[in-house]
Amino acid sequence: MDFAHSEKVRALQQRLNVFMDRHVYPNEAVFDAELEENRRKGNPWVPTKIIDQLKEKAKAEGLWNLFLPESKLGAGLTNLEYAPLCEIMGRSPIAPEIFNCSAPDTGNMEVLVRYGNAEQQQWLVPLLEGRIRSGFAMTEPAVASSDATNIEASIRREGNEYVINARKWWTSGAPDPRCKILIFMGKTSPDNVNRHQQQSMILVPMDTPGVTMLRPLTVFGYDHAPHGHGEVDFKDVRVPVSNILLGEGRGFEIAQGRLGPGRIHHCMRLIGLAERSLELMCRRALKRVAFHRPVADQGVTRERIANARMLIDQARFLTLNAAWMMDTAGNKVAKKEIAMIKVVAPNMACQVIDWAIQVHGGGGVSDDFPLAHAYAHARTLRFADGPDEVHRNQIAKYELGRYLEEK
Repeated sequence: MDFAHSEKVRALQQRLNVFMDRHVYPNEAVFDAELEENRRKGNPWVPTKIIDQLKEKAKAEGLWNLFLPESKLGAGLTNLEYAPLCEIMGRSPIAPEIFNCSAPDTGNMEVLVRYGNAEQQQWLVPLLEGRIRSGFAMTEPAVASSDATNIEASIRREGNEYVINARKWWTSGAPDPRCKILIFMGKTSPDNVNRHQQQSMILVPMDTPGVTMLRPLTVFGYDHAPHGHGEVDFKDVRVPVSNILLGEGRGFEIAQGRLGPGRIHHCMRLIGLAERSLELMCRRALKRVAFHRPVADQGVTRERIANARMLIDQARFLTLNAAWMMDTAGNKVAKKEIAMIKVVAPNMACQVIDWAIQVHGGGGVSDDFPLAHAYAHARTLRFADGPDEVHRNQIAKYELGRYLEEK
């Protein structure tokens, strides 16, 4: 395996870094100010002008839809080629959307490309153009959704329609007024003896009667407006039979196809977030003086900086290896590698950000620096797309399986 970046990727890295320096980092404060102004006016759930302006700049410079491997609709990059670019975007909380490479839209677009028919792909063009956003409705408050077979959402067929009843939460993107379509997971065959063939995925437009956005959810007090996550009620929601993806009972198949790339994209972005946190840590440590010498001269600080560098690089190479496996052997074969990095990257980021917060002192837990928000985001990703415990269990099964074959 060779993780050296191609000339094409190095050129894209350079262009992305220039764009980030010129347009993204300087406008993070502009975004925060605009969002705060919308809060004062009583509605933070309004798309910001600065993001719309930057999206047009990114589109004009060809830095748009860089994901979507094996598709002519994207930039034609492999997972391995996309990894260093996604890492750069992960350095800023506003960057992924600017390049139309943010969750859950990327995963939803991949589902429509891979599994959607011509009629269902009517949603794909506006998503690829960044004119609308989307949501993913899987997790439920009433059951432990870490075991997706627990999901109780009902999708019942009546003639040429499906009738949907459910309560979902952590539905990414639901509070966003630009969210026009949901990919919804529920049970079409609850009595099927195969628990992994009870579930289906179906397209549900947000403006369908019976769909009610109950409330936005917060993460450590952050609501992540104007996008966020929502609790959504589905009461006798009717959609055409043609909205079902692939067919009844194929929800888990689609979920595995969707969540593999989604998981590794999160890890790529987390590496960028950890890199930026380490940079902030080093700069702060060199400037601040405690007990008559720079914080950078304290042994404990140097130990943490060294450990942070090693943890980041370990996670990066594990991510690149998973991406390479996905490209060369396929997502299904690479599921152990994907599971491993999905555990490693969020834990690494949480630790590095925590050390950076410690060096910043009281300022680190305030919103004067981006670290508190970064920690909240990284900590959330120990749940998103499957909690650590589920992935560790799967990794252990893969390992034990090697020895069971000896019997």
